[in-house]
Amino acid sequence: MVRHGETVWHAENRYTGASDIALTGRGHEQAKRLAAWAATAGLAACWSSPLTRAVTTLEPAAAAAGLEPRHDRRLREVEFGDGEGLTGAEMRERFPDRYAAFERDPVGSHLPGGEDPVEAVERATACLDEIASEFDGGRVLVVWHSTLMRVVLCDWLGIPLSEYRRTLPLVRNVGLTEVRVAGGRRSLLQYNTPIDMAAPEEDRR
Repeated sequence: MVRHGETVWHAENRYTGASDIALTGRGHEQAKRLAAWAATAGLAACWSSPLTRAVTTLEPAAAAAGLEPRHDRRLREVEFGDGEGLTGAEMRERFPDRYAAFERDPVGSHLPGGEDPVEAVERATACLDEIASEFDGGRVLVVWHSTLMRVVLCDWLGIPLSEYRRTLPLVRNVGLTEVRVAGGRRSLLQYNTPIDMAAPEEDRR
């Protein structure tokens, strides 16, 4: 599991959910580094969200692995509603009470007009379970998004979803998170490893 490369909204830390935002030059370089890893990672398949930032990050990796990139809408980022494209400071100014509630509990009081993170977990997990079933025993690269990855991981690890911002505060662009799915169980093998430090073939016994 890999977060997409840096986008043009990254520097200002704007909330980027359903908005289709392009990668920066640095983001394209990060995608090249992911491709270098993918070339020798023993991948069986490559999937991504259909949003441009994820597709553009995946394409060089899929080509390096000799695989056809595949996309599923269920892997798109959580939608932030009225918070789309805004910074935290801007939301605090425009709807201070709702933003304060979001900071206390980003799931029970998700951003106004935004997607319920519980429903986002359900759609993404259904997709990932289908992928795991199709490529049982294989290694699959999934390029997707920061918030969706964090809430899904919290759900899988038994951490309250409302704690995702405090428990998993950072996901690096093209940082590698590896989960083993076997016998109906999910095991976290590594989290947020810089791609340049990730071994191509981890010991997955």
